[in-house]
Amino acid sequence: MTTAWCFEEKAAAAADAVLDHLHSDEGVVPPIWQLEVANVLLVAERRRRITEAQAARFFALLGQLPIRTDTAATDMNVVLSVGRRHGLSAYDASYLVLAERLGAPLATLDGELAAAARAAGITVLGSG
Repeated sequence: MTTAWCFEEKAAAAADAVLDHLHSDEGVVPPIWQLEVANVLLVAERRRRITEAQAARFFALLGQLPIRTDTAATDMNVVLSVGRRHGLSAYDASYLVLAERLGAPLATLDGELAAAARAAGITVLGSG
């Protein structure tokens, strides 16, 4: 979801709807989120889709949004269980586990993660 805000060709309407949601509610992300965003930006720089300055500006803009990194300890056995149950990577399972623990909606453009969230009774923002 986050990188759709940087690259216009990706599901702009769904991403904009999540940005609108952040006007009234705080977003919470697992600790892996910053590394995932940084990795996407590095790959985009290497492919010359963005410049180093654009990547830095995007991170600065993200810092202005009401997005908090969750600092609670993550039970890796729960992440493994959720990953197995829904066929998700540990990374994606960590987002689902966080949404379940907080009783919060999950913002994603990933179809598999959205399906898993719906199967778990989690409201999904951004994915059709």
